[in-house]
Amino acid sequence: MTLEPALVGAAITIGAVHTCAPDHWVPFAALARAEGWSARRTAGITAACGFGHVSVSVALGVLALVGGREVLQLFGERLESLSGLLLIGFGVAYAAWGLRGVVAGWLHDRAHARGCAHGHRHAHMHRHGHQHTLRVDGRLTPWTLFLLFSADPCVAVIPLMFASASVGPAWTLTVVAAYELATIATMVALVLPARAAAGLASGAWADRYGDALAGAVVALVGAIVVGLGI
Repeated sequence: MTLEPALVGAAITIGAVHTCAPDHWVPFAALARAEGWSARRTAGITAACGFGHVSVSVALGVLALVGGREVLQLFGERLESLSGLLLIGFGVAYAAWGLRGVVAGWLHDRAHARGCAHGHRHAHMHRHGHQHTLRVDGRLTPWTLFLLFSADPCVAVIPLMFASASVGPAWTLTVVAAYELATIATMVALVLPARAAAGLASGAWADRYGDALAGAVVALVGAIVVGLGI
């Protein structure tokens, strides 16, 4: 096998294997259940985040090809070290908003049981504020995920870019495209069954604590990424 097909095969293999790490698909499955995303919307959001994840790495690779490997060490390693912490922060914030909704619902139920009109209005305002602030018509969470994954470069593609640069820009673009498609396809392939499995959790407790649990899952995944250095 010549060098060019071997590089493309390596790009597909590495792109698919590295995506099996839980931070590449578990957060999407958990948030899809909490936000009520359809399978199509979940796949679209996952694919967009995967595109941002790899494209930032490609941009770093181009800078490294032009300016030297010092550029990669300066920016890439710093972004990688922050990615898990950003995921933890997002998960904790999401869980906190979810718990705020739980407290608002509890206040609502208590006020209703006591027949306190003032308490009912107060709790209703908190519940409405929770939904509007957290989701903002369903756009805040996907954009936050996109920014988080764009800030988490996948540096595994960069050595492939250096190796393929010697055989010309056309093959470098082919290697990058193969890596990106393999990453996105694997993310979507893992997320959709996980979303379906998460959707099996139903009932009043799942509706009430769904946001808090989803945030806790995302934060836990971030902690695993930080602890294992993946």
